[in-house]
Formats: sequence, structure tokens, C-alpha cells
Amino acid sequence: MKLTERVNKEFFGRDVLEIAPALLGMKLVVRSGSRQPGSYMITETEAYRGEEDLACHVSKGRTGRTEVMYGEGGLLYIYLCYGIHWMLNIVTGRPEEPQAVLVRGVEGITGPGRLTKALGIDKSFYGESLVTSPRIWLENSGFKPSYKSTARIGVDYAGPVWKSKPWRFLI
Repeated sequence: MKLTERVNKEFFGRDVLEIAPALLGMKLVVRSGSRQPGSYMITETEAYRGEEDLACHVSKGRTGRTEVMYGEGGLLYIYLCYGIHWMLNIVTGRPEEPQAVLVRGVEGITGPGRLTKALGIDKSFYGESLVTSPRIWLENSGFKPSYKSTARIGVDYAGPVWKSKPWRFLI
């Protein structure tokens, strides 16, 4: 893949545990409203892996809200958290194998709620494809940072096994 080239469909068709750390260092490019496109290096991600993962929304079953997670990799799963914060998730894997990566931070912005607010990402992005969208996509920056993995944040409800998975990745 060339530098600054839009990430292709094949990239997203892999397992979430490969994609989540691979997103670190990539550029999230967003054009929201009348703004010029902004480019933001991804610095933190978190993986959610299917119906068996009790921290993943699809563990409660297929719903209208989670339907996009059953689609092809590269689609966006956007949901409202605590009734105030939009969360940006990238669907990965193959259709009917629901999994997604929560983008928790970009350079200069930490926290998934702050990120979507600053970048103008809201429910209107739900289901959009990072492969074809004119307003949001990923680019390869060529930067492959070293990173660490830790337990996911805010998923105590999932129980000790699932809340302890080292599926949060950060530079």
C-alpha cells in the first residue's frame, strides 16, 4: 500500500485483533460539514470481538443498532454513549462475523467522546464505508509505532474474563 493512499476493502476483512493495533499511526481523514478535510493520526484503539465477547454490543443479540456490525469490514458503527457522546467504531472481519474497533484517540485528542465531538462525527456517519465515503476515510501514513496493550476501559459489566482482555492498544 502506498503512503497517503486510502486504505482498501481487503485491509478491513481481517480479524479485529489484527486490525486494532494496525490502525495505530494511520491517518483518519474527516470532512465534516463545511470544514476542510482534517487528517488525524490514530493513537489509541480498542477491540470488540463478536457475540462471545460480553463487552461487545452484539453479545446481547442482533438489533437495529448493531446491524451494521454484521456487515462487511470498513463500515462505521456509530452509537450514542450515556446519551451524550457519539462513539466511532470501525467494523472489521467478514460479513456475519460481528466485530469492531473503537477509535479511542487521535493525536491531540484523547477520549472517544471528545474525538467525535472535535471531528464533527455523529449518527449521520452510521453505516458509512471508509472505502468509498467522500467525507471520512483512512490513509496509510507509513508510520508503524511501537505500542502497548492494556485491558479495555469501562467494561466492568462484562465480567472479569472479558474486562481483563488486553484488547486496548495505544502508542
